[in-house]
Amino acid sequence: MLIVTGSPSPSSSQTWTADGYERNARFVSDLGAAVFALLAPRPGERILDLGCGDGALTIGLAGAGAEVVGADTSEALLAAARARGLDARHIDGHHLPFSSEFDAVFSNAALHWMARPGEVVAGVARALKGGGRFVGEFGGHGNVAAIVTAMRAVGRAHGGDISLAGPWFFPTPEEYSAILEGAGFEVVEIGLYPRPTPLATGMAAWLQTFRKPFFDQFRGDERAAVLSEVEELLRPCLCDSNGRWSADYVRLRFAARLGR
Repeated sequence: MLIVTGSPSPSSSQTWTADGYERNARFVSDLGAAVFALLAPRPGERILDLGCGDGALTIGLAGAGAEVVGADTSEALLAAARARGLDARHIDGHHLPFSSEFDAVFSNAALHWMARPGEVVAGVARALKGGGRFVGEFGGHGNVAAIVTAMRAVGRAHGGDISLAGPWFFPTPEEYSAILEGAGFEVVEIGLYPRPTPLATGMAAWLQTFRKPFFDQFRGDERAAVLSEVEELLRPCLCDSNGRWSADYVRLRFAARLGR
């Protein structure tokens, strides 16, 4: 999962640990089967995995016979990807250094972390050979809307910086199609897919994994209180009668082809 938010201050940037990602975010790659199938990697293709994270899906691309380069900015996750034997490089998605090199660019659960999508898509276009494919899935319009609303409400009540509750880019299909077409892509397929996602380790673990900067602005007992209050606001809509939590995910999945 490639994390880029412009030039964040240390207190506002998202960070990852390999063990925390494995424990609380493994569903991200586990639920990537649909976008992997949409890509349909072929033997001999050269593919860039943009936001490769720990390489759990990247290794599948390599297993299909493709020559794969992974790109991410989390050193912890890159180390895990390299441990799988992958070519995984520290690369900012806004500044892709490639030119007419890849047959396809693939991305799963990463593009919503990149705050300047026009720059990202332009870089993908440069990286692809003529006729190359850009296939991905990421958070779409309405993704984690309840979760963000709860964080903003509690954050405001505690005098916090509510902008830290939702730093992501969650476009509609129309918005993202316009960005793709502006960079010379033909949109082959695009759509929003509501996907309520079970959270095996619970809501508190999700919140502290994916929005650590929001909670870290509070200290000690107040941090614990903010976390508890967010959970309680979400309980009626995202926790069932057996105590099982889910996240209100909405995914945008697309396939586009670069003009020759």
